[in-house]
Amino acid sequence: MEEETVETPHGPARVHLTTVDEPIGALVLGHGAGGGVTAPDLQAAAKVATGLGLVVALVEQPYRVAGRRSPAPAKQLDAAWHAVVEQLRAGPMKGLDIVTGGRSSGARVACRTAIGVGAVAVLCLAFPLRPPGRTKDGQPKPSRLEELDGAGVPTLVVQGERDTFGMPPEAPGRQVVVVDGDHSLKKDMARIRATIEAWLPTVVGRAG
Repeated sequence: MEEETVETPHGPARVHLTTVDEPIGALVLGHGAGGGVTAPDLQAAAKVATGLGLVVALVEQPYRVAGRRSPAPAKQLDAAWHAVVEQLRAGPMKGLDIVTGGRSSGARVACRTAIGVGAVAVLCLAFPLRPPGRTKDGQPKPSRLEELDGAGVPTLVVQGERDTFGMPPEAPGRQVVVVDGDHSLKKDMARIRATIEAWLPTVVGRAG
């Protein structure tokens, strides 16, 4: 695995890149709001992808590189993500179909930017559909379903059955796989790996 710094409009991002011989595609994954790229589900997805012949980049957003745990605003996250994917597309992922994704907040970024960065598909690990709890006036907090619906490309959602952020619905072009566990997706790693392993070849490296 190689580590490199990529400049973005909001400071340097850090990319952990794993290359393969004769790649059939590429996978770019982002982390959760307060976490990093060492999350078990991200690591599992990366390992599966490289085993299938994909170049993999795990991306640390600039706020995390700067040592902050509180996430940047959505527009900044999206702009930094665009910059990173653009540079990967011009370099180690040149000419490859690119699947983007991430866990939790990273999945939201991938959905919001999929069309803009030219992703062929999106992998969502623990998509945070609706924050738990209620607003000050007792109403449910706003849903992020519009972001998920707006991905515009084939999407796989892997969601823990006890995720307090809720369960996204299936829809045309969107597969939702429910696994044992909660929002951390740490429990049913075998099912998570098998699900990703079955799905990735359907969206990259296809004949014709």
